Amino acid sequence: MKPFRYVRPASLAEAAGAHGGRPGSAYLAGGTNLVDLMKLGVERPDTLVDVARLLPAGVEATAAGGVRVGAGVRGTDLAAHPLAGARCPVLAQALLSGASGQLRNAATTGGNLLQRTRCGYFQDVSKPCNKRDPGSGCAALDGANREHAVLGHSPLCVATHPSDLAVALSALDAEVEVTGADGIRTVPLDGFLRLPGERPEQDTTLRHGELVTAVLLPPGAFGAPSAYRKARDRASYAFALASVAAVLETRNGLVSRIALAFGGLAHRPWRARAAEERLLGERPTPEAVRAAVDAELAAARPLRDNAFKVLLAGNLARDVLAGLAGPARD
Repeated sequence: MKPFRYVRPASLAEAAGAHGGRPGSAYLAGGTNLVDLMKLGVERPDTLVDVARLLPAGVEATAAGGVRVGAGVRGTDLAAHPLAGARCPVLAQALLSGASGQLRNAATTGGNLLQRTRCGYFQDVSKPCNKRDPGSGCAALDGANREHAVLGHSPLCVATHPSDLAVALSALDAEVEVTGADGIRTVPLDGFLRLPGERPEQDTTLRHGELVTAVLLPPGAFGAPSAYRKARDRASYAFALASVAAVLETRNGLVSRIALAFGGLAHRPWRARAAEERLLGERPTPEAVRAAVDAELAAARPLRDNAFKVLLAGNLARDVLAGLAGPARD
């Protein structure tokens, strides 16, 4: 491991300015991803800025009726919190399927969103990877790409985002609160996490020196039927081959509210806007759901080894939406 400097700033302002703004610095909170990448030589920071004691670690109701989740809240606590996970099945199910109890006890909400891809080529410093070393190439394009993206990828990167929580938050229309030297700003989650495009090394739209301080759940995140389903290679904890987070509410037999997000298929959670548009105001019959999901996944561009993901994701989505719609759909 490369030698590094370790600092513990006294405030978030100090962390964002004097330390976090320096080239070669990295923020440390739970450390469940960063420390592993440092051991592999993927991340080689000159300075570790420990913000674990500074990040907000509370879950609070907002004046608008939503919930503010501090970036320092641990996964275990969020899944069971009476204001959040206990009221929102999709959120709790995503958190509980994402990692073992030991990891959930350490990993933070902010860090969960910021974790890097688990692409084997990204984690192997002997292989070319545009995300790790821009301009070096993408070994996964013609290599082992069974677990890689089928939506939204580019010729420079076909990696997927590993977070289960992020998929649920996408379906809940969550926002990310970001703090930096210039103050606080909020960003919709789907505008916070990036598709690779021509800059795959940039996972987020964070500016240099900024850090995530909270996740904001809108009032509409609670009350409607919701669910998270994940397909993986083993029953124990593993990253998703494909996953689905869905919110579905009906009125007089018609879909009055719907949100659908896929995980394991793209560089960020894939919000299924086309499927949502087709189903809103319609009866959620098996035929209508199938047509909507198929229309969304028609944009998929599978690689050599992962065409199965399209069928897998479609089956998951249809099953989850059918469960939320209930048996009486005629």
